[in-house]
Amino acid sequence: MSSDGHSLVRDHTVYSCVMGSRAFGLATDGSDTDLRGVFLAPTALFWRFGKPPTHAEGPAPEQFSWELERFCALALRANPNVLECLHSPLVEYADDTGRELRSLRGAFLSRQAHETFTRYALGQRRKLEADVRTHGAPRWKHAMHLLRLLTSSRDLLRTGVLTIDVADQREPLLAVKRGEVSWSEVERRMVRLAAETDAAAASSPLPPEPDHARVEDFLVRTRRASAFRDPGGNA
Repeated sequence: MSSDGHSLVRDHTVYSCVMGSRAFGLATDGSDTDLRGVFLAPTALFWRFGKPPTHAEGPAPEQFSWELERFCALALRANPNVLECLHSPLVEYADDTGRELRSLRGAFLSRQAHETFTRYALGQRRKLEADVRTHGAPRWKHAMHLLRLLTSSRDLLRTGVLTIDVADQREPLLAVKRGEVSWSEVERRMVRLAAETDAAAASSPLPPEPDHARVEDFLVRTRRASAFRDPGGNA
């Protein structure tokens, strides 16, 4: 009857994928394998005073998972990390619920991504600038990934499609990671990509809001099916 996070991940994962450099087409020999997933806590666990966790780290190294409702809520708010999980080209596992979740990925996309991706990118840039002030140089790996994120954000707003594999830009981005590009040049690219993102937002084919009703219908049906399947809430 345990509802600890590791048990929920082991026994109730509905979707899992590889993220990070391997999903972005930027992996090198030393790259980690970052695992991300979604688990469906049995509905009956929500009827108790102690609710199931909204997320869990592990049990494998570099593994992080969200409970389905938390994942959907973050995706509806256009959280970049969560949206990218649904678009990973490296899917490790998906049951019927996971496949339906992935088929809904377009329902989560909207012009809200402009604000959330931009806010996230700004926060990351401030961290890089603090590194430059303190250490004389940024963390180049983080600079590379910020350029990648800005590129994905711009292209999402231009096309309405989120593409996270940037293998076509692999060598220029890896040059940044290796510290072969000056910080001033990296800044110039960031400014250009941010401006292009703002311009794309003005005429984006994305809807103004995500499809909350469609996602909520999926969540309610999934919760109801879980209640009938496992009325005791065994985790």
